[in-house]
Amino acid sequence: MRLVTTRLATAVILIVLAALFATAAAQPQDKVARVGSLWPNTRSPHQRTLDAFQQGLRDLGRVEGKNVVVEYRWAEGRSDRLPALAAELVRLKVDVIFASSTSAAVAAKDATSRIPIVMATGGDVVGLGLVASLARPGGNVTGLSYDVGLQSAVKGLELLKETVPSVRRVAALANPANPSYASAIENLRVAARALGVQLQLPEARGPGEFDSAFAAMAGERAGALLVLSGPEFGPHRQRLVDLAAKRRLPAMYSGREYTEIGGLMSYGPDVRDNFRRSASYVDKILKGAKPADLPVEQPTKFEIVVNLKTAKALGLTIPQSVLLRTDQLIE
Repeated sequence: MRLVTTRLATAVILIVLAALFATAAAQPQDKVARVGSLWPNTRSPHQRTLDAFQQGLRDLGRVEGKNVVVEYRWAEGRSDRLPALAAELVRLKVDVIFASSTSAAVAAKDATSRIPIVMATGGDVVGLGLVASLARPGGNVTGLSYDVGLQSAVKGLELLKETVPSVRRVAALANPANPSYASAIENLRVAARALGVQLQLPEARGPGEFDSAFAAMAGERAGALLVLSGPEFGPHRQRLVDLAAKRRLPAMYSGREYTEIGGLMSYGPDVRDNFRRSASYVDKILKGAKPADLPVEQPTKFEIVVNLKTAKALGLTIPQSVLLRTDQLIE
């Protein structure tokens, strides 16, 4: 009797194990996530922020070529290419689109209302219709906003005036084709009036218009320069720094990358932190979260960088009030 019972138990176990193996075999294998990644320029000028995004993914256990495939699309400095590149990512049926700039986010949003979109530095995201609100995006777009970054241009203007108290005319160089242009300029107009400076608005859509923009500054006797952030300027930052030095214009830039190569000053968010943090949005969406339910975050790290060698070349003495707030001095 005991032998029969043992054999019966063994048979039951074998049946259960067979059923479990059959169920496991019928289950789909873990899906390799597919991420579309849209960038306004070539890879080289974005390398630091790209590294930060990739590190953010790795920190969350998502390794390219192992459990995630990233489809990169580079607009090579031509914003008019972004819509076609975004449409291409949509046709590939990626699981999520990572938009590295405001213009990339706008192009992706225009291309799809279904595929989730994560932005790293979206500017004026509510005004542009990318999200309904920061707290409740309400659509297929979320991520990190640069709205505070727009305000950082105002802070940059204030620091520039504090550093060069005698300045009366400040040129704000920007790309009018940038989706955040109108909001940034309106904020600067208000700040300029409060500071008692005249704001000049030379424009440059790309490097082909830099010379004419700086000639306009000279013609209007600008005493200082504020360079607004924009993906069109990043690859050509050395030329912008050189042109400012040639005209002997004290200049404020939006990121430390300019100051490290000879720019006078910079103030703005740590953009690399934005890109690292945006990876968490991609991860959450791949795990099933809905963009509409993920509040848009703002930059949390801001830094002032001053190049003392450039200040000396311009005959400037940086006020102690500015030095005390500076995060890094380059000598």
